[in-house]
Amino acid sequence: MKKIFLVLFIYAGLNVVNAQQSDSLMIKKIFATALSDSTAYKNLEYLCTKIGGRLCGSPQAAKAVEWAKKVLQQMQLDSVYLQKVMVHHWDRGEKETASIVSVKFGSKDVTICALGESVGTPANGISAQVVEVKSLEEVKKLGKEKIAGKIVFFNRAMDPTDYNTFEAYGGAVDQRGHGAAEAAKYGAIGVIVRTMTLDDNNIPHTGIMRYDSNGTKIPAAAICTKDANLLSDWLKKDADLQFHLKMNCKMLPEVESYNVVGEIKGSESPKEIIVVGGHLDSWDICQGAHDDGAGLMHSIEMMRLIKLMKIVPKHTIRIVLFMDEETYQRGAKKYAATVREKNEKHIAAIESDEGAFTPVGFSIESSPDTVAMISKWRNLLEPYGIYSFKKQESGVDIHYLKGLGIPRIGLEIDSQLYFDYHHSVADSFDKINNRQMQLGSAAVASLVYLIDKYGIK
Repeated sequence: MKKIFLVLFIYAGLNVVNAQQSDSLMIKKIFATALSDSTAYKNLEYLCTKIGGRLCGSPQAAKAVEWAKKVLQQMQLDSVYLQKVMVHHWDRGEKETASIVSVKFGSKDVTICALGESVGTPANGISAQVVEVKSLEEVKKLGKEKIAGKIVFFNRAMDPTDYNTFEAYGGAVDQRGHGAAEAAKYGAIGVIVRTMTLDDNNIPHTGIMRYDSNGTKIPAAAICTKDANLLSDWLKKDADLQFHLKMNCKMLPEVESYNVVGEIKGSESPKEIIVVGGHLDSWDICQGAHDDGAGLMHSIEMMRLIKLMKIVPKHTIRIVLFMDEETYQRGAKKYAATVREKNEKHIAAIESDEGAFTPVGFSIESSPDTVAMISKWRNLLEPYGIYSFKKQESGVDIHYLKGLGIPRIGLEIDSQLYFDYHHSVADSFDKINNRQMQLGSAAVASLVYLIDKYGIK
């Protein structure tokens, strides 16, 4: 009997070793295939340079939907379809202008851009004294006596000492998102916000802002970091200087748009789904190469690699290219609602929305047991620089699947340069390195391969 158990033990051990060797060879092949190919790079070039900025509701966003549908259809997936959503349509209008006017220093034009969904100014713009603050709480403390009739200047920088740039962004972005709503409560006539970047340059970065539903809507713009520093310096020496702001943005009626969905049906468990996605929309002032053209390519390449390498998945592999991530995430909400209505079973949801720089791992929103299970694959992926497997937030679009017991996983990228480009004119195709981007594509494809083969407990 002991000999039988020993033989079985050795046999089981050999099976484990053989499986590891097989997985290692497959992942090596996935990375080799991705790194020797430029299809995704050419797709991204077309998306960025022929279609350009894809703000939801815009003609460019509609073109992106048709382009993405065509790309997936050409891959001969088992099904490709559109998922209808209604989205906001905000138009920036003619380029914004601003200037500082000081008795002591003279007049200087400064570089700004309207924040997403801001109202415009009157035709001749607005001019007022400036109150510099570092937080929403400071606005409350100053109150109407100091704020009314002024333009509030939020000048809290992202923390350069924070190694995690997404945490640095999170520590400063509340002033962009809610600064106008807070300042309006105390009578401010406009808001300017220091650009959300760690770089010191003349490039302003846009991004979404929110008004209180019953509050006064006042114009809100981002000012580049160099001019933010200049304005702060001048204010210290001339508290009575004036800031002139002219913006031409407006809201238009909502329009119909779509998520783009494609599937490879599972050979054994077709009703169990692994979904992977990125978002189709970008801000209007940029080509959206890193945010989130790269995430689209990572997702599309995952499907293309499966087809190209003739991998036959056991579970259904689904790609969703979400619309409207940058404003109200209506595409993500629609997808999650459909999953609930159809009672679909998802075994994992994966999102890429951190750019095209070198991938370093995966962030996992799930139970400690699931995190531990996925982390066991580190030895297979570490040779390709994928070493970080940790429990933390994954992605905005797959967030809405929360509560369904679905492990949600985000591709984690080396983000040190990401906020140099994020939401700005600098986010263009020429900033993309094909090799770095394809490392991300291969990382996502490898994770899908492993989840499909072993499942997630």
